[in-house]
Amino acid sequence: MKSLMVLGLASVMVAAAPADARQGCGTGFHRAPNGRCVPNLRARQAWVVGRYYDGRGYWYNNRWWHNRYRYHDQWRYR
Repeated sequence: MKSLMVLGLASVMVAAAPADARQGCGTGFHRAPNGRCVPNLRARQAWVVGRYYDGRGYWYNNRWWHNRYRYHDQWRYR
């Protein structure tokens, strides 16, 4: 009888343990206020000039631009 109680208590403790995947996003990610899974930032993010970032646009002159085009062999941003 005592072994059944110990086994039952152990199963309850295992079922109540928190999951490793935080908020359902997986290891290294967390849930943002908008509901998307975003990576945990360990260090300061360095944005690269002229690179397109999905959902944000292009980073140029400390600002996000959504459109760019060629003009006289140079990139221009709108």
